Amino acid sequence: MATFRDVDLAILGDPTRKAIFERLARRPSSVGELAETLPITRQAVSQHLRVLKEGGLVVATAEGTRRIYRINPEGLAAIQAYFQRIWDDALTAFQKAADVAAHDPEQEQQS
Repeated sequence: MATFRDVDLAILGDPTRKAIFERLARRPSSVGELAETLPITRQAVSQHLRVLKEGGLVVATAEGTRRIYRINPEGLAAIQAYFQRIWDDALTAFQKAADVAAHDPEQEQQS
């Protein structure tokens, strides 16, 4: 399984690439199908898909003469795990701060 270190979240920093990723999350598509819904050329779509594929976020399968792109579940799971770790750390820090405040009345008065 991919880890977040294997998936560079900056890949989704490009608005067009993010739009392609979101479309693929809704439905696997070919380059041509994606190009029909975006204001960019098929060549540009292909370049964005290459970056997403190299980044582990999409996979492609051959269907006849077309390649169908879809979200890579491992890449998506790695991103989800990354954000879950951040969420868990934030909740732990909040719980510690709440415990300190509950046991230290002066801490609460200083706030």
